[in-house]
Amino acid sequence: MKFALVQFNPKVGDFSHNVASILDYAQKASAAGADVVVFPEMSVCGYSPLDLLSYPAFVTANTEALGALAKQLPPDLLTLVGAVRPLRRGSEKTIENSVVALAGGRIIFEQAKTLLPTYDVFDERRYFQSAKSRRLLKWKGMRLGVAICEDLWWEVSRDQGNPYGIDPVAELADLGADIILSPSASPFYPGKRALRAEIMESVGRRFGLPVLYVNQVGGNDALVFDGGALITDAHGRLVVQGRSFLEEIVLWDSEDETLAKIPVDEDSQRDLFNGLILGLRDYVEKSGFTQVHLGLSGGVDSALVAVIAVAALGAKRVRALGMPSRYSSQGSIDDARNLAEVLQIPFDLVPIEGPFQAFLEALGPVLGEAKEGTTEENIQARVRGVYLMALSNQTGSMLLTTGNKSELATGYCTLYGDMAGGLGVIGDLFKTEVYALAEWVNREKEVIPWNTILKAPSAELRPDQTDQDSLPPYPELDRILRSYLIEHRDANEIIAQGENPQTVRRILKLTASAEYKRWQAPPVLKVSALSFGFGRRHPLARAFFEVES
Repeated sequence: MKFALVQFNPKVGDFSHNVASILDYAQKASAAGADVVVFPEMSVCGYSPLDLLSYPAFVTANTEALGALAKQLPPDLLTLVGAVRPLRRGSEKTIENSVVALAGGRIIFEQAKTLLPTYDVFDERRYFQSAKSRRLLKWKGMRLGVAICEDLWWEVSRDQGNPYGIDPVAELADLGADIILSPSASPFYPGKRALRAEIMESVGRRFGLPVLYVNQVGGNDALVFDGGALITDAHGRLVVQGRSFLEEIVLWDSEDETLAKIPVDEDSQRDLFNGLILGLRDYVEKSGFTQVHLGLSGGVDSALVAVIAVAALGAKRVRALGMPSRYSSQGSIDDARNLAEVLQIPFDLVPIEGPFQAFLEALGPVLGEAKEGTTEENIQARVRGVYLMALSNQTGSMLLTTGNKSELATGYCTLYGDMAGGLGVIGDLFKTEVYALAEWVNREKEVIPWNTILKAPSAELRPDQTDQDSLPPYPELDRILRSYLIEHRDANEIIAQGENPQTVRRILKLTASAEYKRWQAPPVLKVSALSFGFGRRHPLARAFFEVES
């Protein structure tokens, strides 16, 4: 039997677009000789609709779209699509996250998702009823088992000694499945493809079953989906893989025994760069913007964001402003101008000295004698924010925020200043990751001026300022933050790893006190194992602090 896996980029709630795309790909799969075509999880409505699922009209629109789709598909092609399905009254929840099989103009099979994740960015138990049973789909003499995304990830929990109460794949194997199909909407982070392959290989070794994994591709709000379809054979060997970050059809013939095991195609820096490009492009275009702009300071953060923006949208859709103050170095101004020339983007130099001095004079009677300090530094950042938002208001361009995770975590950023904007492009990257990716950008030729990468990092908000005046060196800071934010270690555990006790306690206190800033930050593209956006949910007013553990 010939299978087609479609790495598909839906737009949340755009049913007409999604149905048209599904039809187009189904027809192409049929023309390629496929007997079965499989689309990702929730492909009819896009993942994730969040609280749109609470509106009956949204569920009704999903049902109507599914009916219209069924009538237009090639009649001899078995088409599996992810969809929201209503439940009869009396259930705890009113909807299921299901995969629906369409053939001959009608629904011939449904399988709801069993394991509903509630960690990181996921909160599926908020909306969906878990499947009460698992069953097989029989087609042309073959018995197909459907394990939707998390249903396959039981393998990870098993290895960690904390399994779900139900193992859907084991049940499907016990029922006599010949093949496991896994339609998914699995967000990207570097290393994710290898982890998926490892899970599929484990299933193959345990049950002697081929596994066909197909993933959504594209960006939806903060989430980036990388596609990257994978197929393992009955021995658990990876034999086919789709490309990452691209829509495409991946074909596999179940009777082809000539395929050899292949290595996982993964390059962390390449994939990270491409993931950020895709996330930015889709966020801009799905939100209806045509242009973006940013403040280009001569620092590494804004330089990397500018490179990503041009790669995502093209130079004609990106604009930069240089906004030097009395403390800005000529080197930084030159670095920003040189980068803009390399990227071929407009670069307007708009000094902030006049408004900055006016603010100091106007606030003098209220604040007293001006002193170099946080107030003066933040006024500079907020003047720049006014400039950048004025351009957004005037032109309809979306402002890109250029702060990184290290700064956002410790509060080394200014509300209504450098935090202003519509999207945090690198807000899920630690500063050391920013440097590594900038060096990767320059791997073949100098794009970002090397001086930008090599000079001591500085906000340039006071004379001779460097980031390390206020923060530990970034390698040390990022080790501590990674242990805390990603690995959920408390102060004592981090100190036990060899970190300086005073530094650890200070950094965790800074992170706790800056939580209110993160709540007011723009959406951050998730490219780590644990989101630093809406995947992190800490209260602002609290009496427990991890630093005291």
